[in-house]
Amino acid sequence: MIRTTFVVGLLLFTVVSKDISAQSLPASTIKKIDGLFQQWNSTASPGCTIGIVRNDSLIYSKGYGMSNLEYGVINTPETIFHMASVSKQFTAYAIVLLASQGKLSLDDDIRKYLPWFPDLKAKITIRNLLNHTSGIRDQWQLLAISGTRLDDVITQEQVIKILSKQQALNFQPGDDYAYSNSGFTLLAEIIKSVTGKSIRKFTDSAIFKPLGMNHTHFHDDYTEIEKNRAYSYEKAADGHFVNAILSYSTAGPTSLFTDIPDMSKWIMNFYSIKVGGEKTISELTRKLKLNNGKEQSYAEGIINDTYKGHKRYWHNGADAGYRTCIAAFPDVKMGFIVFSNLGDFNTYWMAQQLEDLFIKDKLPKVNKPNETVKDYDKAILADTSEVKDITGNYIAEDGAKFSFVIKSKKLYWDANGTKRLLMKTQKDTFAVFDEPSIKFQFVVKSTDNVTANEYWPDNLRVLTKYSADTNRTDQQLMAYTGQYYCPELDCKYGIALKNHHLLLTNDKYDDTKITLNGPDHLATDFWWMDHLKVLRNKKSKIEGFEVNSGRVRHLLFKKIE
Repeated sequence: MIRTTFVVGLLLFTVVSKDISAQSLPASTIKKIDGLFQQWNSTASPGCTIGIVRNDSLIYSKGYGMSNLEYGVINTPETIFHMASVSKQFTAYAIVLLASQGKLSLDDDIRKYLPWFPDLKAKITIRNLLNHTSGIRDQWQLLAISGTRLDDVITQEQVIKILSKQQALNFQPGDDYAYSNSGFTLLAEIIKSVTGKSIRKFTDSAIFKPLGMNHTHFHDDYTEIEKNRAYSYEKAADGHFVNAILSYSTAGPTSLFTDIPDMSKWIMNFYSIKVGGEKTISELTRKLKLNNGKEQSYAEGIINDTYKGHKRYWHNGADAGYRTCIAAFPDVKMGFIVFSNLGDFNTYWMAQQLEDLFIKDKLPKVNKPNETVKDYDKAILADTSEVKDITGNYIAEDGAKFSFVIKSKKLYWDANGTKRLLMKTQKDTFAVFDEPSIKFQFVVKSTDNVTANEYWPDNLRVLTKYSADTNRTDQQLMAYTGQYYCPELDCKYGIALKNHHLLLTNDKYDDTKITLNGPDHLATDFWWMDHLKVLRNKKSKIEGFEVNSGRVRHLLFKKIE
């Protein structure tokens, strides 16, 4: 018995990639595919599963690396993965199917189905939820601000409670696009309101069973055992792997469980439609339009763009250590699937590497005349002293930080280390040399009062010049200290002074250092509130701050002590 066990174990650890699909690719292509994923094909590493779809077949699928490091289980095409945001297109399609049946309209106000959602003095439509134009703040960031860690148990009811207490929007519905998981939780609740079924039960009967996706479901109970599930991992700073905990009991924006063969059937439905019809697929992939008429590539839970001149429907996903990407090319009837259980795995990039092996560029080749060498000398400043007052660091209301620097008698815009040359177009205005639709208009009222209006197509952002406040006295810093309360989330944060540094404190998190970017912009290391805009009264006394960070804007904290 001991000898037999050893042999079985040896076989398991020798074969770390497994292919269960019928092969219809030349050996040279298979070798190229394996080469792309070779670095994860190890018994010591989490890995991935991949699938390639052509016409009505899954022509290639394979697993690389480990599904479970502790028990030595390898990834195979039949390994079940958590889809993260790839789930959104299934939630969206359920809504589109209900609309096609006349059970709702995408232009309905969501409060028709969700009367508990607060009246925020604005009509929010189902379509706004589908394409992230609702202005509703993102649930994961709200939960984090309120003190819920994302590796805590998070339930649907918990998310609904926090959304039911919203007091304001990030922006007026339709005015802007801002990715919001909250919208897809609300869509799941609309499905329940209309059908009387949970999103899990409705999608099972309306989408998964008709397509033969028998290993797919919305996993709405984190305690439920799922056979053959991949575990979730991150890579620690020293290079070893650690568990990345995911305890969601919520569905809509995330939590779809599936495998490669099942997902291939979904991809085929984009061009060989078995569930829904051409109108429903057309609706699902309809690009959003903002109130100003500007079109963007996001559609309804899926992105609609082109690659190499071919129409492409795709989406990424990322939760804990799960990383996912699917892409369908309906014109050539192909699809590409990459699922991973390692947090630093770039599924979009790897899916694109697969696409490049099969998708030919159909963009016309143009014989371009010799391009005129760009005259960079036009950007040379005759007198750099003229721009001395506008160089330095700038910050916007949303926390965006830029710098403007002079180098070799030229002015550069530095955004996160990427420098782009600017050229003067008017007395106070500079445009990006290679992209003149992006421009900055500077307003200098005094050396201590300089702003820059950043313009790009249909957008404007105002930035204020600041100096790093590293020399403030303890007495000056004391003005920021106190307790700050958010009535919307019913939570408190403190600002304390310790060893000549301001700290942001909270009962649920370790203290983090505050950096002052000028007197009214506070930066922290908390991803959920890394930028705080100080609010003052007419006498300049601090009354509170707003969280303007990531997917949350203008979230109010009042100073109470």
